[in-house]
Amino acid sequence: MENLSQYLKGSFFAFFLLLAFSCQEQSASRELTGNPKIDKLKLPTGFVAELIYSPGDQDQGSWVAMTFDDKGRMITADQYGFLYRLTIPEVGSKDSVQVEKMIVGNVVEPQVGMGYAQGLLYAFNSIYVMVNHHANETFEKSTGLYRIQDLDGDDQYETVEEIRTFDGEPGEHGPHSMKLTPDGKRIVLSAGNHVDVPEMDHYRIPRVWDEDNLFPLIKDPRGHANNRTAPGGWIATIDPDGKNWEMIAAGFRNEFDIAYNEVGDLFTYDSDMEWDFGMPWYRPTRINHVTSGAEFGWRTGNAKWSPNYPDNLPAILNIGQGSPTNVMFGTEANFPSQYRKALFAFDWSFGIIYAVHLTPNGASYDATAEEFISGSPLPLTDGTIGPDGAMYFATGGRRLESDLYRVYYQGEVDSYQPITMEELPEEAKLRRELEEYHGKNPAAEGLELAWENLDHSDRFVQYAARIALEHQPIDSWKQKALSESDAVRKSQSILALARQESEADAVPMIQSLMEIDYESLSEKEKQDLLRTIEVILYRFDEAAAPVKRDLIGYLSPNFPAEDNLLNRSLSVLLTHLDAPDAVEKTLALLKTAKDDEDYQKTFTSSSELVFRNPQYGLDIASMLANVPPAQATFYATVLGGADKGWNPQMREEYFAWIKNALTEYKGGRSYVGFLDRARKMALASVDPADFEKYDELSGGKLLTSSGNDIAETGIQPEGPGRSWSVDEAMAAVETLENQDYVRGKAMYQATLCQSCHTMQGEGGAVGPDLTQLGTRFTKKDILEATINPSDVISDQYHATVFELKEGGSIVGKLTDQDEENYYVSQNPFAPDDLRTVPKSTVDFTKNSDVSIMLPGLINRLNEEELKDLMAYLISGGNKDHEVFQSKATAKR
Repeated sequence: MENLSQYLKGSFFAFFLLLAFSCQEQSASRELTGNPKIDKLKLPTGFVAELIYSPGDQDQGSWVAMTFDDKGRMITADQYGFLYRLTIPEVGSKDSVQVEKMIVGNVVEPQVGMGYAQGLLYAFNSIYVMVNHHANETFEKSTGLYRIQDLDGDDQYETVEEIRTFDGEPGEHGPHSMKLTPDGKRIVLSAGNHVDVPEMDHYRIPRVWDEDNLFPLIKDPRGHANNRTAPGGWIATIDPDGKNWEMIAAGFRNEFDIAYNEVGDLFTYDSDMEWDFGMPWYRPTRINHVTSGAEFGWRTGNAKWSPNYPDNLPAILNIGQGSPTNVMFGTEANFPSQYRKALFAFDWSFGIIYAVHLTPNGASYDATAEEFISGSPLPLTDGTIGPDGAMYFATGGRRLESDLYRVYYQGEVDSYQPITMEELPEEAKLRRELEEYHGKNPAAEGLELAWENLDHSDRFVQYAARIALEHQPIDSWKQKALSESDAVRKSQSILALARQESEADAVPMIQSLMEIDYESLSEKEKQDLLRTIEVILYRFDEAAAPVKRDLIGYLSPNFPAEDNLLNRSLSVLLTHLDAPDAVEKTLALLKTAKDDEDYQKTFTSSSELVFRNPQYGLDIASMLANVPPAQATFYATVLGGADKGWNPQMREEYFAWIKNALTEYKGGRSYVGFLDRARKMALASVDPADFEKYDELSGGKLLTSSGNDIAETGIQPEGPGRSWSVDEAMAAVETLENQDYVRGKAMYQATLCQSCHTMQGEGGAVGPDLTQLGTRFTKKDILEATINPSDVISDQYHATVFELKEGGSIVGKLTDQDEENYYVSQNPFAPDDLRTVPKSTVDFTKNSDVSIMLPGLINRLNEEELKDLMAYLISGGNKDHEVFQSKATAKR
């Protein structure tokens, strides 16, 4: 019998190709070890990777945090269990890693004395443990920061001190990592957006945060973070005893880790919301320079701030889709100097360690990136530089298989010259001077310094100046702001005033802003002015009523603009103000909108990620085939919240656009739900007599009852499903008779087989035709290929990893090659869209160990549904096959 691995395994979501290549060209610079866990790694030239321990093999959980103690031993944490202490042999030694489970305090297993950590730090003769956990009988500690110590000198930790517990909804968006501050006197810690900001002793970011968004609010249709309010994730510093807390920055989604460079500048790698992909408020994963008092604008649902808004800071580098975990600088690594200066950023989803190279520019940095290490799968959790100058990192998380690696440089390293304070640009020094007035030093000289820099051309200096101003007594600068003649200083100082003052100043603030000659401003200055008006109206809408008509007259002649971001702000403001022509103008823009290709441009394109992780990659591939128009979707949401200014023709045009967008485009998981909520907002303001007409015109009948999905036609799985093993599934399908053909075909469609495969002339052309499947392969063959698609992958259906000479890699399906080029397809839903890769740029090629087919596609099915599916597959879609008949009928 033909081997199924040559036909099916790894192919349900792989390509059906006329030409297939087994690509194992090997350059002299790359030698495979025979260990797939090492060979799957892409490494820069000169670096060597060792797999030094596999906790998964020892039933020691999935490691997600690490630190080194003062004796050079590594402390690690299982995400759902104990702490472990490791003695690691030197590079080149044949000794094994020695691992000790840490029993903290007087507990008896299976109880845990200390563990369930997502952050560890050895400092001040203690281990600080950031716990993410709901107290139970196994582990009594709740989410919070704890300190364990060895007070009797027996090299065991017996005391547990609770420093502070946290409120909110902890978990993977809870409190995370800790690092020492550059002076070694304090600890900096990070927390995601599901942790309430605790009471602090000092606040570098003024404690006046709010949602500050007039965009019609739509919370995540699937409920994520719907009850979370400003300011989102936050970063703070504490003293060693946890008695003094100072808030540094906020507005993150889920910044997992933080790191300081040589001159004490702080950086983090914040996450995206992948369900929002394709939406105008989507923000990719990004590297942030976390300055004093910084705000980065995360808000729930569609209320996230534009990075252009002056009251938050932009990313210094947008990475792309992923799940950020660890960040660290290579300062202490025994690496070439370019990597000692680099910030290493870990992506859990797609298995990439980015080396981010920072160059001081003004008050912040320019940033470029390269793919330093990658692998598939490589679910990166935490990492650190060891006392030996090597990089250590772990994989795992969410109970995935966990491994511990060491990476070192083999060869001579060049001399390393760290950045010094004296070498920083003058703008960086000025920013630091302004930051001295963030919270603790209100003084006349601080007010003067802040005021003279409100119009600084460097955005980070300007931001620091406004924050310094907000920390000064308001009475010392309020009138100065209202009477300021310089347009930029006026808008910046009134923005500060709007964040600090009461509704009594709403009218004077808007009147003062309308004195500015709008047409004389630059694009950025216009954006800042419009944002200032928005914050005033958000906070003091009723109090501003006396000047709203004048404000319409001031803004309306400037709408529409030639700039997409200005049009976003103007459409929001004018529809909120019920400007007579706001709906008409916005609807016209909806029909003609074009996206800015470079807006929030990312280092890693989404197409590069499809083949790196089947769990996420195929969703990306499907979206890339039909990406929604972001600018038009923004206008559609604005119009959804507009209850005045419509006529019947406008209504019909709007609702027809919504219906088309629901079916024509494919965004993230929440795309349909967001459009449906905008649709429902608009329906709420139509004449009740016209409701049914407009509901149908806008696609209401296409949606599920929740409005979150396009309704599936036909039979859907009833479940309950289970995580099927091959043995369990084999037992279920051993006897097949009198099966339900109609339900079998429906399960074939529901498990996505038909999306990529043809049977009886119907279906997709991504994978092979399955009509003859049952005549070639056994039930067990089919189940093994379906449940564990990556166990055996045919050369015919492998994805290929192209390691590039200049660094980085390309992963995709090799469809053809000639003497000069490889031709690679990176999207199984657009297989004819080929990328040309010159062979001269490729250092090494290898087959990927991960099938593009998703594992567990049958886990939605109950036993009867699984039997019907297997019957349909075996029959090749033939309803007259014996499996759909009783034994007696089949015998006849």
